[in-house]
Amino acid sequence: MIDGFKGGTEPDIAPETFDVIGRILKARSGFTLDGYKDKCVKRRIHIRVRATQSPSPEAYGMLLTESPAEQERLLRVLTIHVSHFFRNPPVFERLAVDILPQLISERRELNILSVGCAGGEEPYTVALILKERFPQALEEGRISLRAVDVDVSTLEHAREGVYHPDRLAEVPPELLSRWFTPQDGRFRLSQEIRSLVSFSQADLNQPQQWPRCDLVLCRNVLIYFERERQETILNGFADALFPGGCLVLGKSETLFGAPRNRFKTFCPVERIYRAIA
Repeated sequence: MIDGFKGGTEPDIAPETFDVIGRILKARSGFTLDGYKDKCVKRRIHIRVRATQSPSPEAYGMLLTESPAEQERLLRVLTIHVSHFFRNPPVFERLAVDILPQLISERRELNILSVGCAGGEEPYTVALILKERFPQALEEGRISLRAVDVDVSTLEHAREGVYHPDRLAEVPPELLSRWFTPQDGRFRLSQEIRSLVSFSQADLNQPQQWPRCDLVLCRNVLIYFERERQETILNGFADALFPGGCLVLGKSETLFGAPRNRFKTFCPVERIYRAIA
C-alpha cells in the first residue's frame, strides 16, 4: 500500500500532470490513484522525479509516457509497504493470548485475512504463532490464512520468504533459530511456515468481495486513503466478518462513520474490534 516518505519542500504537481500520470498507470496495470491521499501519492512521485533527474514534474510526465521501464519503477514506489515480523509486539501477544484461543475454541474453522501484507511479514508472524501455540488446529486443517497486497512483485518476494535481518529484529531468538535459515546475509523462512499462507493480489481502490472471515488484519494501510474510501473498505470488512469476528487496525487508525455501528471495541489500545451481528 502507499506509504509516506519524509523529504523537503517539493514543487507542486499540476493537476494536468497528475492526471496524465494517473492515466498512464491505469492503462499499464489497472492501478488507480483514486482514493489515495494526494499528498502521499505526490511525495512518492517526487522520489522518481529526483531519481530520474527530471527538471520538473511535467518533464517527468513526458519521460513516463515514453518509458515502460520507468512506469514499472513508479508503480513499485507507489505500492511499496515496509513492514517487519512482530511489528508492534503487544498486538501479537493479544492475538496469541486472547483472540486466537477464543476463536479456535468457538469455531470449527478459522479464516484469517491479512490485507496490505507487503512482503508477508504480518501473515507469517501469525503463522508462526499458530504453529507454536496451536499446532493441533493446524494439523486438523481447521485454519486458513490468506494474505493480499496490491503489488504483484512484492507478493512474489513474500512467497519466497527471504528477509534482511532488520525485518527480523522483533523475532524471539528461539523462533529465529527454529524457523529461519541464514542465506547470503539474509534469512529464509522455512517452507513449513510459508506453506501456511496463501498470497493473492487485491487493490483496495477496487470493489472487493472478501471471503467470509473470522479475523481481519489491516494495519497501517487505511491511513493512506481518503476518508470516504476508508469507510468503504471498513464496511467491506464488516460484511466479510462473521459475528464476533475480529478486526485489527494500525495504531493511528480507528473506526468512524457507519462502520462504528458495526463493531464493538475489544481492545482500544491495540485497535482491535469485534463485528456485531
